Amino acid sequence: EVQLVESGGGQVQAGGSLRLSCVASGFDFHYAVFSWVRQAPGKEVEWVSSIQSYPTARYYADFAKGRFTISRDNVENTVYLQINDLKTDDTAMYFCARCPGAYASACRGESDYRGQGTQVIVSS
Repeated sequence: EVQLVESGGGQVQAGGSLRLSCVASGFDFHYAVFSWVRQAPGKEVEWVSSIQSYPTARYYADFAKGRFTISRDNVENTVYLQINDLKTDDTAMYFCARCPGAYASACRGESDYRGQGTQVIVSS
């Protein structure tokens, strides 16, 4: 059974940092491409970042460049999203998703599997 389980969200003050984690199981993690997406209250799902291993490549939405860092641990089968200098606009549910294709460059939030999400609330 494919599973993606996110954790690491919480309530933080603006300017703070969080590291979100996504533990994957039920498939071959090493060649899979992953993305993080988010959904703020009353808004549509928004792509944040994508990552692949072979070759190593990372892609970010414009708003995420400079403050967000996606990474992965192919031993622990975990994908991470480090968010620094959090802003109130970052308040959203963050989801880890497995991209259906083979390249992160082509993955902008499309997924064949997605986790349940982890809530991030940023207060001013």
